[in-house]
Amino acid sequence: MDPSPPVDLKDFETPLNVRQATPEDHPAIIELQGHCFPGMKPWSREQLALHHQAFPEGQTVVELEGRIVGSSSSLIVELADFGTDHSYDAISGKGTLSTHDPEGSDLYGIEVMVHPDCQGMKIGERLYEARQELCERLNLKRVVLAGRIPGYQQHANDMTPKQYVNAVMRQELSDPVLGFQVRKGFTPLRIIDDYLPGDKESQGYAVFMEWRNIDYRAPGHRHLKASQPVRITVIQYQLRSIQGWEEFAKQTEYFVDVAANYRSDFAVFPELLTTQLLSCIEEKDPARSVRELTQHTDAYIEHFQELAVGYNVNIVAGTHLVEEEGRLTNVAFLFRRDGTIDRQTKLHVTPNERRWWGVTGGDELNVMDTDVGKVAIHVCYDVEFPEISRLAVDAGARILFVPYCTEDRQGHLRVRYCAQARAVENQVYVVTAGTVGNLPDSENMDIQYAQSGIFTPSDFSFPRDGIAAEATANVETVVVGDVDLEVLRRSRRTGSVVQLRDRRHDLYEVRAKRDD
Repeated sequence: MDPSPPVDLKDFETPLNVRQATPEDHPAIIELQGHCFPGMKPWSREQLALHHQAFPEGQTVVELEGRIVGSSSSLIVELADFGTDHSYDAISGKGTLSTHDPEGSDLYGIEVMVHPDCQGMKIGERLYEARQELCERLNLKRVVLAGRIPGYQQHANDMTPKQYVNAVMRQELSDPVLGFQVRKGFTPLRIIDDYLPGDKESQGYAVFMEWRNIDYRAPGHRHLKASQPVRITVIQYQLRSIQGWEEFAKQTEYFVDVAANYRSDFAVFPELLTTQLLSCIEEKDPARSVRELTQHTDAYIEHFQELAVGYNVNIVAGTHLVEEEGRLTNVAFLFRRDGTIDRQTKLHVTPNERRWWGVTGGDELNVMDTDVGKVAIHVCYDVEFPEISRLAVDAGARILFVPYCTEDRQGHLRVRYCAQARAVENQVYVVTAGTVGNLPDSENMDIQYAQSGIFTPSDFSFPRDGIAAEATANVETVVVGDVDLEVLRRSRRTGSVVQLRDRRHDLYEVRAKRDD
């Protein structure tokens, strides 16, 4: 008799993995929602992409043998901004998670799904435990949610929602969702009317519930914070003939020193800052001269990185023309004061840039983290395309920096008017920094016009004209101003108008195209 082969334990394993969701999981999550809620409209890929942009740590999936069988979605809010009598649309930004507040103290769960074929495998428990662990890891006060009561439909003619919930709590009735949530440590606090009108099983009602993090340590008075000021120094820089790199370095360091003396968080230079070096390049053909200019790329990066660290200020160092793999692009660099560097390539190239220099546009919008929050950079012409700002704000940006270079007043006003429009429609701060002066011997850079500024939304909490600071037109100068991120946060919640919350996502959407 032949000996039996050794037992391979892998034949008996059923790999179950709880992990953070990725964009590659989105089609499977949409399919899962169809199985779990067949009568309700599922998430779109665009909505799931916004969830990932806003709060990737709050998006969780359970994978069974490589197949997505469970998922949950959460965001952080300051519940006091909404109150306990809120709707699903209000708390979730109509399903976009635009209401996510990284500085909030409450983790809000907006959805949990388990494939019907996998009931009884404790997948829901794993998702709730993952959410509670996230709450503890991020030192948030509690997990809150508005739980469905799908069993209420059968009793709606006989009892009120409150009576139904009390009967479930006394175990006189059974509700698959409410009962589970109570077993997971959640405490019902109140009934919410019209939370999700499309939930026919719950008759639109929901039970507002909480799970307290007993390890929570209050970080000072975060939710009672009076202000969160950010100081910005805008440099309206004069382009003039210079003798070489050393002179350029000396002039730019002077302005960073000024910003540091004002204890600024950001120093912002204009677009095409390094084209000043064209005045000391012998080649006069525009296309060839700018390629000589790209030879200063390493020196430019090293110079501003040293200034950012040495003067302890984040620097938006205008833009510099960069040649990589044969492509010439117009790139804005952010030099953080911790020594790290980020970049944003100009997305929309002007006819002049294309004609004179052969510049090509970038392909990706970058929302950047800083020590005062998320920001984005729109290089000049980019601010004239409102879709870009909307995408940046949806991804968390609260300040948009616009380094620009325009040759006449008409061009300047295009940038200014669009910058102010972006501030109003996105409830965000917008900072413009332009060049002045002239480079007589440099084609396409011979004259400049600018009036730089710091612009705000238009409401009672902000300056009357929506202008926090403004430079004198067409002279070299700096303008220093403070913007308050706490005032901005409150205005987005309780302003006279709340454009971000009142968008009609049922009628239109703005999304970035991505490769599948």
